[in-house]
Amino acid sequence: MKKKSVEIPNSWKRVTEAVLGCAFRVHRELGPGLAEVLYERALDIELQEASMAFDRQRRVTVLYEGRRIGDQVFDLVVADLVVVELKSIESVSDHHLAQLTGYLRAADLPLGLLLNFDTLSLRDGVYRRLNQHSSLFDPTGSPSTHSANSAVLRTPQ
Repeated sequence: MKKKSVEIPNSWKRVTEAVLGCAFRVHRELGPGLAEVLYERALDIELQEASMAFDRQRRVTVLYEGRRIGDQVFDLVVADLVVVELKSIESVSDHHLAQLTGYLRAADLPLGLLLNFDTLSLRDGVYRRLNQHSSLFDPTGSPSTHSANSAVLRTPQ
């Protein structure tokens, strides 16, 4: 059975493109092989320079059947839209991608990026995931008008 194609709003695409642009700058400067936390700190600087709204190490409460079962901490959440999971590992496994999908569901966010900085070319370390169960999609599985038109970039100060 073929998966239904989902059109992602341009405003959402701009956010992920901006995040990736920042990540590529970090990777060009630092290269592969460093600790994950160093890439996280450098990406934090790049996102600030790009005037992106984001939270680093955001704690999200996880619910099961409406009851709190604990918290999960995400590396980055950008524009209240994209969970960004950073890695600096030899290879990304299906487990890592399933983890990102779980994060998206727990945070009720539609977009996820897993960025593995331990690659010669960061393009080989970019993985995207979509959570069509997010409340930012309407019941038909399309992005809601509200979320598609919301401001996603912070105005430079």
